[in-house]
Amino acid sequence: MHIFHSMKRLFLILFLCSFLNQAISQSTEPEDSSQVLEAVVVRGYEQNRKLLEISAPVSYINKTSLERFNNTGILPAMNTTAGVRMEERSPGSYRLNIRGSSLRSPFGVRNVKVYWNNIPFTDAGGNTYLNQLSFYNVNSVEVIKGPASSLYGAGTGGAVLIKSLPTVWKPGVSVNYLTGSFGHQMINSSLQFGNDNFQHNISYTHQKSDGYREQSEMKRDVFTYEAKINATEKDQINVFFLYGDLYYQTPGGLTKAQFDANPKAARPAAGIFPGAVQAKAAIYQKTFLAGFSNHYQLSTKFANTTSVYGAFSEIENPAIRNFEKRNEPHTGGRTVFSYQQDINESKLNIVLGGEIQKGFSNIKVYRNNQGKSDSLQTDDEVDNLQYFVFAQAELELKGGWIITGGASLNKSTIEFSRVSTVPPLLQEKTYSNEIAPRISLLKKFSDDLAVYTSVSKGFSPPTLAELLPSTSIINTSLEAEDGTNYELGVRGSFLQDRLFVDVNAFLFQLKNTIAQRRDASGADYFENAGSTRQKGVETNVVWQPVKLSNSAITDIRIFISHTWHHFIYEDYKQVNTDLSGKELPSVAPHVVASGLDITSKIGVYTNINYYYSDPIPLNDANTDFATSFHLLGARLGFRKTFAKAFRIDIFGSVDNIFNTTYSLGNDINAAAGRYYNAAPGINYTGGVNVRYSF
Repeated sequence: MHIFHSMKRLFLILFLCSFLNQAISQSTEPEDSSQVLEAVVVRGYEQNRKLLEISAPVSYINKTSLERFNNTGILPAMNTTAGVRMEERSPGSYRLNIRGSSLRSPFGVRNVKVYWNNIPFTDAGGNTYLNQLSFYNVNSVEVIKGPASSLYGAGTGGAVLIKSLPTVWKPGVSVNYLTGSFGHQMINSSLQFGNDNFQHNISYTHQKSDGYREQSEMKRDVFTYEAKINATEKDQINVFFLYGDLYYQTPGGLTKAQFDANPKAARPAAGIFPGAVQAKAAIYQKTFLAGFSNHYQLSTKFANTTSVYGAFSEIENPAIRNFEKRNEPHTGGRTVFSYQQDINESKLNIVLGGEIQKGFSNIKVYRNNQGKSDSLQTDDEVDNLQYFVFAQAELELKGGWIITGGASLNKSTIEFSRVSTVPPLLQEKTYSNEIAPRISLLKKFSDDLAVYTSVSKGFSPPTLAELLPSTSIINTSLEAEDGTNYELGVRGSFLQDRLFVDVNAFLFQLKNTIAQRRDASGADYFENAGSTRQKGVETNVVWQPVKLSNSAITDIRIFISHTWHHFIYEDYKQVNTDLSGKELPSVAPHVVASGLDITSKIGVYTNINYYYSDPIPLNDANTDFATSFHLLGARLGFRKTFAKAFRIDIFGSVDNIFNTTYSLGNDINAAAGRYYNAAPGINYTGGVNVRYSF
C-alpha cells in the first residue's frame, strides 16, 4: 500500500507546484523540445536530409518521445514505431524485432546493425548488447527498417542509429531519480562542462529492480564519458567511453497451464532439469567500450568521417542446462568519404567507405551446480572477422527528383577451435555474397509531400551465438540469409505542418531464413527454414491540433501508428511435415500504438498511451498462439524552467492500467510449449529530474 500513498503525495506536489509557479516572477516558458512535425534532419543512409526527403522507411524517435513514458528504458518509445517491436523477457533482457527479425533472436539483438555515436555497437560476432545502455545514454534513435546492407553491412532486419548527446550542447549538472513498483529504483547524475570547442559529458546511472516474476531481479550500473573537440573549423573529434555492469536473473519460459495458474512464477523443475530458482539462472555481463570518431572537412566539397573502437565483454550465464562463461574482446572501425558537387541545376552526392571488425572469443561451458560452475564440458576459442566496402551515389535533379544507388560487398569468416578435445577440433566457415545493391527514387511534389520507391538486397550470415548456441553444438552447416525487398512510401506534412503522415508498403522475399528452436532444457539452436514471403503496410500519423504560446493549453499532440504484417513460410518442410503457407511465429498481423500529449502554459503536462497487439503465433506449425492484449498507460507531470537556468520535471506514471496478463517476449518454438514470459501487471513510477545550467 505504500506505493499508493507515495503516488498520492506525488500528485499533491504536482498540484501545489502548478499554483506556486504562477507566483514566481522570474519563471520562463517551458522548453519545447518536441519536433515531431518539424523537418528534422536524419542521418540514415548518410543522406543527412530532412525526413521528408529520405527515400527509405526511416523512423525518428527524439528525446520528447522517449520521455513520454516512465523513463526506465527506451522500450515503450520504440514500440510506438510501426514495424518495430521491442520485448523484455525479464528486467534487463531485451529483444528487438524489426519486421519479424526476432524469429532468430532468443535474447538480445540479432540481424539488426546498431551504431552508437557512429561507432558500431554490434560486435564482430553479430550480437548487440543493447541492455548495456541506460535510458540516459540515448538522446535520439533512427530506425532503418528492412535490408540496409548497401551501407551498413550484413543484416536483413535493418539498422538502428543511436545518438547520446543533444544537438545543442549546454554546460550544466543534472540529477534524475525515480522509484516504482517491484522495488524499481534508478538514479542518474550527469555533468557537462567545458566550452564550445572542448565539451565534456560525464554520466553515471544506477538502476535496480526486484522484478515482477520470481527469479527476475536486475541491477545495472553504467558509466560514460563523452567529449567533443572542435580542433579547427574543419576538424571535429568525438571521444566515447562506456563501462556497463549488468546482472539480471532469468526466470525462464512457462507453459500455458503454468502461465494461467501463476504468471509470476519462475520455470519449475521438469524431469532431469532443475527449475530456474534451483539453477540460479542469471546473466552476469560486463562491457567496456572506448572509441573515437573524427570528422574532417577536407574542402567545401570533400569530407571524411572515421570511427575506431575497442571493446571487451565478459559474460557468465548459469542456466538450466549448463554454466557458460564468455570473454569477447573485439575491435573495429568505419570510414566514410563524402563528395558533393553542383552540376548545373542538379546536385551530386557520392559516399564511399568501408567497415571492419575483428573478434577473439573464448567460450567455456561447465556443468551448472546450483549456480556454480562445475566440471568443464567444452572449451572453444573463436576468431571472427567481418568486413565490407560500400559506395553510394545520390543525384538530386530539377523538378524534385532524387535518385539514389548504392551497393556493398560483404565477407565474414569464423574459426572454431574446440581445445577441450584431444586433438583440438578445428572448424572454419566463410560467408561472402555478391554485391548487395540498393536503388531508390524519390519525387517531391512540393515542400510538404514526397513519394519514394526502392529495391534492395539483404545479406545476413549467422551470428556467433547461432553457430555456437547454448546447446554447445557447433553448427557450421548453417547458411546465410539473403533476400530482396521492394518498398513504396509516401510522406507528407499538411494543415500548415500540423499533420504529418508517413506510410510505407513493402514486399520482402527471403531465402534460407534462419529460425530459432528450443530443446527440452530450454537451450536454443537454429536451422535454415526455407524461404519466406513477408509483406506489410506501416503507418505513422501525428496531428497537432493546438500550438499556442499564450493560451492555457499550449500544445496538444495526437499520434497513432498501425502495423499490418503478413509473413508466411513460402517453402518450408520439417522432415515429412510441410509448413508452407504457415504464418511466421513471433509476428502479430496487426499492432496499434497511439497517444495523446497535452502541455499547459503553467508547466503541467500529461501523456496518455495505448497499445494493442493481435494474437501472435508461437510455433512454426501455428498450433499455439499468444492471445491479443490491450495496454493503457499515463504520465502526469510538472516541467518548468526558472530564471533560464534551473529546470525541474516532477512526474508520476502508471502502466498497464487494465492489469492485463500478457507475455512480452515469447520463447518461439519452445519445447513442451514453454513460450510465455509474463510482463508486469499494473505498476507505478514516480520521479524527479533536476537540471541547473551554468
